[in-house]
Amino acid sequence: MSLITDFPNRHQAYHAHVYYEADTEAQADIIYQAAAASSLPIDLGRFHRKCVGPHPKWSFQIAFDNAAFDEVMAWLEAHRGDLTVFLHGVTGDDYIDHTDHVGWMGSSVELNLAMFKPKR
Repeated sequence: MSLITDFPNRHQAYHAHVYYEADTEAQADIIYQAAAASSLPIDLGRFHRKCVGPHPKWSFQIAFDNAAFDEVMAWLEAHRGDLTVFLHGVTGDDYIDHTDHVGWMGSSVELNLAMFKPKR
């Protein structure tokens, strides 16, 4: 089932993290280069060949706003292949953004949330 219908557009901004490992790095690089060359209204983050922040796999980030949500989500679904994409809203509360405001394309993985302090 498509994440576009599973994850409603409720936030002003979003991050999508495309996860990969050493054996899928070439596939991730193709997606990264395609995103960079696209006309999508995105900010493309660095291509990390290490785990960064709460992410338990290598990743790169695609940042976008709510006006681009449908276009970016459709693009990701069409281009991600079998890679996992972790999506979350950006509200200013990192803990909630990485626990309650999340969606997945592909298999979900457990995040390392120890760095975030709940504001509740």
